[in-house]
Amino acid sequence: MQSLRDVTILITGAAGGIGQKLAKALHDQGAKLILTDVNADKLTELNVSLGEKHYDFVADVSKTTQRQSLLDYCENLPYPVQMIINLAGINRFAAITDHSDNDIERMLTINLSSQIALTRDFIPLLEKNAPSTIVNVGSILGSIGMPGYSVYCATKFGLRGFSEALHRELAGSGVDVRYFAPRATKTPLNNDNVNDMNKALGSAMDSPEQVANAIVDFLLTDKRRHYFGWPEKLFVRINSILPSIVDKSIIKQLPIIKRYF
Repeated sequence: MQSLRDVTILITGAAGGIGQKLAKALHDQGAKLILTDVNADKLTELNVSLGEKHYDFVADVSKTTQRQSLLDYCENLPYPVQMIINLAGINRFAAITDHSDNDIERMLTINLSSQIALTRDFIPLLEKNAPSTIVNVGSILGSIGMPGYSVYCATKFGLRGFSEALHRELAGSGVDVRYFAPRATKTPLNNDNVNDMNKALGSAMDSPEQVANAIVDFLLTDKRRHYFGWPEKLFVRINSILPSIVDKSIIKQLPIIKRYF
């Protein structure tokens, strides 16, 4: 894609840490935005900070009726939706035995099944407005399993697989499917324990603004997938070919990781 100017983009999770910075970066690129999030106050504040030049719609995309309301709203806008960025998500760092049934179900729903359902719901509209794009924002942990993130990894592995399969399924339809995977980011999703653990492990964390700018740079290329962060992107490749090497490296770190559960 050569330019994002006047491209109409729906962003889910727009009021979150990365979402707010991404909205600002896309605003600066001249895109027309539809900002959606479950947090009404933060969504309004975000649009006001951008000069109230965009659309905002409060919705919990994990709810069928609210996804339908969002779709109805987008279908009636004066500008055709040409891109969806699935950014909504939650995280919980804990041993698997400390995850309740509700914890597991909530993470699977918000991070994976609701994003699959939202994408499914919008495909007819995106086909009508083709060429168009679906961008799924996953995680480096969608390619590397990490202790303490077993459920989160399951959701992000699933999102990566969904993105890959859907890209192949929609080939020739005019709807492109792309996948962006950042490493650890300094957002409220990561509590003090996670921040302290990453510091103890020497693991880098990016700011939401750095991730947002990287997503915009990615959108301006023709890449289908991008892993953001070095050496994490190298570990993704090693893990896909020789996972036993990564096993040994992570297991050496396990005593430190468990200290922060």
